[in-house]
Amino acid sequence: MSPDSTGLDLYDRTAREAAAVVIGSYSTSFGMAARLLGPRVRPHVRTIYALVRVADEIVDGSATEAGMPPSAQRRVLDALETETLTAIDEGFSANLVVHAFARTARECGIGADLISPFFASMRTDLDVASHDAASHEAYVYGSAQVVGLMCLQAFVNAGGAVAHPADPDLVDGARRLGSAFQDVNFLRDLPHDVDTLGRDYLGVGTAASREDVLDRIDADLDAAAAMIPRLPGDCRRAVTAAHDLFAALSRRLRRAGATRERVRVPGPVKLGLAARATVGAAPLRAHS
Repeated sequence: MSPDSTGLDLYDRTAREAAAVVIGSYSTSFGMAARLLGPRVRPHVRTIYALVRVADEIVDGSATEAGMPPSAQRRVLDALETETLTAIDEGFSANLVVHAFARTARECGIGADLISPFFASMRTDLDVASHDAASHEAYVYGSAQVVGLMCLQAFVNAGGAVAHPADPDLVDGARRLGSAFQDVNFLRDLPHDVDTLGRDYLGVGTAASREDVLDRIDADLDAAAAMIPRLPGDCRRAVTAAHDLFAALSRRLRRAGATRERVRVPGPVKLGLAARATVGAAPLRAHS
């Protein structure tokens, strides 16, 4: 893009840069993986995660710290959903993150069928403190699986003239990868979620149930790994790096047991996983 671009081109570029700042500030791991995406796709995935991050902050502590009660958080969340859907219809928003997402959604075929379940799960955080199997499944679909499906839409449609649905096998892989990511984060954040936020997403009270969750995570990771070679070539390295990071987290969670310390992957190990993905290595098996 020309440095002297003006009008909508300049606004679009500024919005994409704002989205990149948001996600870069919140997730070094995601930022590392996103850099492995090809330039066709990278800005779109960043805009998806930026909107998701902003919505999550409304219900996940920041708004509460600002003194906002749950009723006001709901109003802000509802307004963000309405603004997002309106921006997709109209092609513009005064909110830079929403504008960037809307431009991605219009190009890549992301509609209300994916956006509304996401916001529904975010609203659940204002009402539901403890999940059973059914509500956990519904929550994970809206909070994580649809985010994977939004990214998949970007993978297969970015830069194209007309957006089209992804192959059903890739859809299943994206959903299962999103589920694995979310359940890993639930296990990592269990003490914080229960003690600080008063939420129990997993109902993990025994070592056996915790192992059941880890077995489900690993099955999802392995099913998703089988689909990565079928993704467009400019997406595979990044998805492999993200997959392998969460596979490493799963293995560390198994070894750590029911620790209250947040399990992490050291920086040098992350870099090694990224380097491995960069040279085109196959995704690692989750549990060995």
